[in-house]
Amino acid sequence: MKPATKVIHRGRARPAEAAPLTTPIYETTTFVFDSAAEVEAHAEGRSSRHLYSRYENPTVEATEAVVAELEGAEEARLFGSGMAATVTTLAGLLKAGDEVVCCAAIYGGTLKLFTDLLTKFGVCVRLVDLEAFGRPADVLRDETRLLWFESPINPTLRCLDVEAIGAACRARGVTSVIDNTFASPINQAPLACCIDLVMHSATKYLNGHSDVTGGAVAGRTDLMSTVGATRRLMGTVLDPHAAYALGRGLKTLAVRIARHNTNALAVAQFLEADRRVRRVYYPGLASHPDHAIASRQMRGFGGIVCLDLEGGLARAAAFFDRLQLFARAASLGGVESLCSLPVLTSHHGLSAEALTRAGVSAGMARLSVGLEAPEDLVADLDRALG
Repeated sequence: MKPATKVIHRGRARPAEAAPLTTPIYETTTFVFDSAAEVEAHAEGRSSRHLYSRYENPTVEATEAVVAELEGAEEARLFGSGMAATVTTLAGLLKAGDEVVCCAAIYGGTLKLFTDLLTKFGVCVRLVDLEAFGRPADVLRDETRLLWFESPINPTLRCLDVEAIGAACRARGVTSVIDNTFASPINQAPLACCIDLVMHSATKYLNGHSDVTGGAVAGRTDLMSTVGATRRLMGTVLDPHAAYALGRGLKTLAVRIARHNTNALAVAQFLEADRRVRRVYYPGLASHPDHAIASRQMRGFGGIVCLDLEGGLARAAAFFDRLQLFARAASLGGVESLCSLPVLTSHHGLSAEALTRAGVSAGMARLSVGLEAPEDLVADLDRALG
C-alpha cells in the first residue's frame, strides 16, 4: 500500500484485550460492518451492532443507562440540550389537533416553545394557572393528550403535588411529563409517583460543572421508543464527547447534591432573617407556601434560592452588580455559585400578564448555590445587599 493509504487504514485499531475502566469516547460518525448480512441483520432489528452515531453510539448509550438507573426508568435518551429534549419529546408524542396542558408557571424558554412554536403545527396549547393544579383532574379535558409541568418551578421554587398529577393523568389516559431539572433524581423520583416521562436540562445538575450543554428524557419503553425514533429523524442526539463528560459528572451527582442542599438551606435561612429582603423562595423553609408538599415528595430541597427585593429591577440590579463571589451568569447547577435576574434572562421577553401568571417579579434574583463554603457565600450576599 502507498503511504497515503496506510495512514488512513493502519490507525483503525481494534484492541481485543483492552479493558478500560472508564467508558471510551466513541467519537465516530459511523461504524464498520464485516458483511452485507450484518448490515441486513441490523436493518431488521436482529443485531445490537451500531450503524451511525445519529442513531446510536456506545458512549451515549452508556450514559443513558446511568440516567435511566438514577430515575428508575426503563430507558433514557440524551439530547443536545434541554430544549432539544423538550421539542423532540413533544414532536414525537403530539400531532395536529392534540391538546397539551401546561402550567403557566414554567421556564420562560419552555413557555415560548409551547406558545410560539407548537401552535404553528396545529397543536392546541392551554396554559393553566398554578393554583388550578391543586385539583389536577379538573385541568384535563377529553381532548388533552399531554400535560407538562415543573416541580420545583423556575424561579419561584413553587412545588406541585407530583403524585396527584400523575394519578389524575393516568386515570384519563393523558401522558404526564415533568421537568425535574431543579430537583435532580437524587432529591425527587417522579416516575415512582405515576409520572410517565421525566425531562432534565442535563446542562444543570446532572453534569454539574458548567461545561456541557445537554438534555435527557427517561421513562417507559413504549414512550421512549417513540421519543428515540423522533430523535433519529430530528438529529437532536447528544455528541459522544459531551456524553462522556456528562457520564463523568453523574458519578459525583449524589455528593454534589448533598452539598447543594446544605448550602442552599444555609443561604435561604440567612436571607429569610434579613430585613433587607422582601421575600425568600426556598421549599426547605417552613415559610414556603409548598413546604408541606416538598417535604412529602422530596428527599432534599435543591440548590436554588430566589429572593425578591423592594424597589423592582433597579434594586435587584444594584444587588446583582455588587456580588463578588456569586458569578453574574445565567444557567445553574454547577459547582460555582451563580446569580441571574429572571426578567432579564430565563423569563425575558414575556408579557406582564405572563410574568404575573408565572409569579415572577422585576425585583427577583435567582441564586444557584454552589459548593463553596457557606460562610463565604453568606458574606458575599450580606455585602451585596448593601
